[in-house]
Amino acid sequence: MDHDTFIGQVQHRAHLDSRGAAETATRATLETLAERVPAGLADKLAAQLPREVGENLRRVATAPDQPATGMHMSNREFFERVATRAQANTAKAAHEARCVMEVVSEATGGSLTEKVRQSLDHDLAESLFAGSSGNSYPGAGGAARGGGGRR
Repeated sequence: MDHDTFIGQVQHRAHLDSRGAAETATRATLETLAERVPAGLADKLAAQLPREVGENLRRVATAPDQPATGMHMSNREFFERVATRAQANTAKAAHEARCVMEVVSEATGGSLTEKVRQSLDHDLAESLFAGSSGNSYPGAGGAARGGGGRR
């Protein structure tokens, strides 16, 4: 899958109004994921993605000022970090992150995303890999699906 196809799929599945919004959702999700999973796993996943997309993982996983990768974060904290990076509300960011991960899984054939899933706490893995039609993460206060773009 090339970069344009990847971003187009994120835009379509997350119902975003622009490619820029899809780029933002992708960046926010993958940078946060890079904080959560071990650096080696983030690098392997990045290598399977289009270069521009994979750089979102590498930028955080290999940053010299990054305190640690593989740090524990709750389900809520993960999606709040995505929301902060994307400048979106948490429920919308959770939906967009699920869309991004759905496309990541398809782009990588799923084998590495299964390793990513296994490296996460059960609740976070269930929420993050619920897909574009999945329910919102626990505590979001309703469905995270939404139309229209915010950016």
